[in-house]
Amino acid sequence: MRAEIITIGTELLLGEIDDTNATYLARKLREIGVDLYYRTTVGDNEHRIAEVIDNALNRVDVVITSGGLGPTVDDVTREGIARATGRPLEFSQELFDQIADRFRRFDVRMSENNRRQAYIPQGAIPIENPVGTAPVFILETERGIIMTLPGVPRELKYLMENNMLPWLAARMETPAVIISMVLRTAGIGESQIDARIGDLMTSANPTVGLAAHVGQTDVRITAKAATEAEARAMCEAMAGVVRERLGPWIYGTEGELLEDVVTGLLAKQGASVATVEVGTGGLLASRLCESQPEHTGRVTCLGAYESLDNWALPGVPAHLPPGELAARAAEAARSTAGSTYGIAVIMRADPAGENGTAIATAGEGDTRVRTFHWLNDRPDAHVWATTHALAMLRRFLLKQAEPGD
Repeated sequence: MRAEIITIGTELLLGEIDDTNATYLARKLREIGVDLYYRTTVGDNEHRIAEVIDNALNRVDVVITSGGLGPTVDDVTREGIARATGRPLEFSQELFDQIADRFRRFDVRMSENNRRQAYIPQGAIPIENPVGTAPVFILETERGIIMTLPGVPRELKYLMENNMLPWLAARMETPAVIISMVLRTAGIGESQIDARIGDLMTSANPTVGLAAHVGQTDVRITAKAATEAEARAMCEAMAGVVRERLGPWIYGTEGELLEDVVTGLLAKQGASVATVEVGTGGLLASRLCESQPEHTGRVTCLGAYESLDNWALPGVPAHLPPGELAARAAEAARSTAGSTYGIAVIMRADPAGENGTAIATAGEGDTRVRTFHWLNDRPDAHVWATTHALAMLRRFLLKQAEPGD
């Protein structure tokens, strides 16, 4: 079963509120194996609502709307659906009585405009809203199903879980479950990942997709099967293939933060690390210290310099080439602090005037250096640099070789 979610409200288009309803609905549809193909947002305009509903009925089996069911003149979801389906609005005494009863129980006088909420398209199935005043309905047409929900999140969730989901599940020919898992990578770009697993991304079930963030990329695997166990097994099988190809760059799964993984490894080894940074604003040390406060004592910040102009690390001259400077700084940080490991991130302009970053990790008898040539004047450059540094430190702690680009 294919679905489209249409969230209705000019306030959504203006960016005045976040569309949390669509996110919630997408997750609930996934639970019962409904394939969500589209998410659409439209303002409070009858003609445009009718247009998007008409488009949706041309490409999916079920359309779920959210919002526009109130009593005011700009609540025109009912009218938009009627226009899109060619079904006239009809007064439902059953819905009107339910609305009136709600107001009586609230001890509030019902306005005449609330009568508008009792009109639904001809042939629609009225559904009581026991947690609010906006009744909803389901309309089955020859082109597909339309299900309406209020825009108020509390009411939407109640009606979705207690009415709409059971109704949909009962009409699905083959019950199914959709399961997703995420593998989190760092230190490798989206295009590089695509070059390694691009063939897997053409798979129909399970599907494989990418979501890029600053300095890291998530690999999402989604499977659909008759049972949760089958879907999860399909995800795990595909994840095994992805791990074979991206192993050194994968640091965790959904919800895990790279800095938490690194501080967890330090704690497991009973180890410590000293940091030296240039141009990052001390972000590396901050990420390590704030990730798991109970492990803060394992991190020592020996210097967070704005630039090499105020460099003051004893025994390490600032004029060295970037890679050598980072290596010497990491080794000096380790020995000065008496830490198990040292790490240095040097963001600077090279002699040719181009921006570059050098990162080094140091341990007993082992120092590794990598240099990068991204633009240091971009707003998120310090995030990129420290994310790469954490990824390198993680591999260093695990004694993994530095992978080639």
